[in-house]
Amino acid sequence: GRRGAVERERDEDAAAERGPGAAYHMFVIMEELLDKLKLLSYEEEALRRHNMRPLCFSPFLNRHYFALPTNPGEQFFMFCTLAAWLISKAGRAFEQPQEYDDPNAVISRVLSELRSF
Repeated sequence: GRRGAVERERDEDAAAERGPGAAYHMFVIMEELLDKLKLLSYEEEALRRHNMRPLCFSPFLNRHYFALPTNPGEQFFMFCTLAAWLISKAGRAFEQPQEYDDPNAVISRVLSELRSF
C-alpha cells in the first residue's frame, strides 16, 4: 500500500544520492571477495573437502554468486561453509555446519564466534 510506496521512494532517493554506480557496488565487492578467497585457496581447502564446486564453476553467475539472490538455500549454505572455514583458518575450532541445520542456530554460532575475536 501507501507505506510500501513511501519506503520504495525513500530507497530510490537514497540510491540516487549515492550516485549512478551505487547499484553495481555489490558486484564489485563480490569480485573482490572471490579474489581474496582464491588467494586463500578456498577451492582446495574449503570446497573440495565438502565436495562442493568452486564458485567460478557454479551454474549461477559465478563472480556474482552472493550479489544476486538465485537460490537462497544453496547460497546460505555456501556462505556458512565459507564462514566456518574462515573461522577455522583464523585458528579457532569451529564445527562445519550441515546443509539441514537450523539457519538461525548456524548464524548465531557464526556471529558469536566472530564477536569473540
